[in-house]
Amino acid sequence: MRIEDLKKLESKRFYFVEKKSEYELARMKGPCTVVLYTTGKVIFQGKEDVISDIKSELGLETKREPQNQAALYGIIVGSDETLKGDTFGGLVVAGFRADEEDRDELKKLGVRDSKTIDDSVILSLARKIRDSFQNSYYVIELEPLEYNKELVMNNITELLNRLHKKINEKLKIGNSLHIVDKYPGCGVGDVCEEKAESKHLEVAAASIIAREHAIKQINRLSEKAGFAIPKGSTHVREALQALKKKNLKPEEFVKMDFSNVKKYLVN
Repeated sequence: MRIEDLKKLESKRFYFVEKKSEYELARMKGPCTVVLYTTGKVIFQGKEDVISDIKSELGLETKREPQNQAALYGIIVGSDETLKGDTFGGLVVAGFRADEEDRDELKKLGVRDSKTIDDSVILSLARKIRDSFQNSYYVIELEPLEYNKELVMNNITELLNRLHKKINEKLKIGNSLHIVDKYPGCGVGDVCEEKAESKHLEVAAASIIAREHAIKQINRLSEKAGFAIPKGSTHVREALQALKKKNLKPEEFVKMDFSNVKKYLVN
């Protein structure tokens, strides 16, 4: 599909509008929304009968077999990870699949960029998302010990690429579009976009679910350690000293590949 092909729709009350990201070649508004990506994929968002007519106008397949549902309904899989930059805790990668109707429901639930949401709200909102979309999300959670075993064989970029790919394999339907919240070395997905969770509801929902799992994991580790596990990479030395005093194994709590952990263990 090319931009020239979309121009056929101008006679059908469609018009070109501003693109929302560098990964879009063109975006059109009209009886439905049409987005052409740099990968060549086209996503249609709107009512089924309208989309079917427009696809016919463009000479695209309009059969209703499952493998064509993604292109027909604008199905997107969004994925994001959390705990990657935290010294304590392992890693959580989550994905969420949505069509146009699902996106409307996500808006009603209050789904938005998780960075703007407090932990207490994350837990309740994630539960609402999971209850409303029981078959639309998938989570891969690594405890610190699992993470450290993985990092013996892979670097973090390789691990993230593999986990995001697995998430999409579990959720994709036919030709669905996979949008990944961009990280250094991101080599998977149809679109790797910075701050994707603030632009795409699917990624935002995935991020909220990932944070829910991360919060619960940190709470479990805190209970196991007997003190509040620090978030991020602050107060790490004090926490590592506390683990040592309790004769607890650091590899069960922290990322052993982090430089601040290595520095402490050497001294």
